[in-house]
Amino acid sequence: MGSLEFPIGPPVVNFCKQDLKPGTSQWDYLKYQVKHALEEYGCFKVVYDKVPSDFRNDVFDGLKELFNLPTETKHRISYGRAFNCYLTSPQPTLFESIGVEGADVFEMAQSFTNTLWPEGNPNFCKTFNSYAKQISEIDHAVRRMVLEMFGVEKYYDEHFESSCKVLRLMKYKAPETNEKRVGIESHTDEGIVTVIHQNQIEGLEIQSKDGEWISVELSPHSFFVIIGDVLMGWTNGRLRAPQHRVCVRGYNDRYSLALFSMPKPGSIVKAPEELVDEEHPLQFKPFEYDKFYEFLCSDVGLNSKSFLEDFCGA
Repeated sequence: MGSLEFPIGPPVVNFCKQDLKPGTSQWDYLKYQVKHALEEYGCFKVVYDKVPSDFRNDVFDGLKELFNLPTETKHRISYGRAFNCYLTSPQPTLFESIGVEGADVFEMAQSFTNTLWPEGNPNFCKTFNSYAKQISEIDHAVRRMVLEMFGVEKYYDEHFESSCKVLRLMKYKAPETNEKRVGIESHTDEGIVTVIHQNQIEGLEIQSKDGEWISVELSPHSFFVIIGDVLMGWTNGRLRAPQHRVCVRGYNDRYSLALFSMPKPGSIVKAPEELVDEEHPLQFKPFEYDKFYEFLCSDVGLNSKSFLEDFCGA
């Protein structure tokens, strides 16, 4: 049976040894824990032991191999929406990231791999495709639990069929100082759900409701689940997307991966009628995700402190 801790900061939900089968008493118990965590924090730690340590090492070795490629090679990844591209930030803290859209689909993972390694790199392709499939189990379980906790399971097929996955691969170059440096500024994620995994170099911080920044410490078998703006809009604000950032210090590079579930291009995000009533009036007008993403990339969006409210607040 899972367990729930109540430290300062996001709780821990234990998905280990569970078959994550809807309708079982174990599923309902975990759903209760997830509901508490998401309503209070918009995020939680999940212990998930289905990624063996040897395979986890292969994943992070693959990240190092990827980011050791020449810069001009990494810039070959420049297709589709911006979160699929190779992105960097300026010194002093050098941040690099590359998005793999559809990493859980072998053909798309292979296309990504062949763009970087025209001669092929089957080990890299197989590793990251398998990894994306495994971590998708966490995403699927959490999203299904959210639908069940609000009694809107009838939208299950529509919800999943209108979404896709992007696996974001990230490297934070060690700042070579013990003074904390901000690697990624405070933000909310624009998607549905994010599942984060890191090497054992800490840096992720979550902002509490009272504005305090809380450091997130993760064990090797732990992942971090965060609600995004799209799910906040879809639940009519009943779940809130938390502000978070990454700060780095020390002399070791930080590597992390984030699996984002995102609406497919052209998708309309609209709260189900069951989640709008006198007690919960409409918080956000229906919106097209592509236009929301355009807003995020605009000058107004880049300076916004509350993306969804500024874009489509009712």
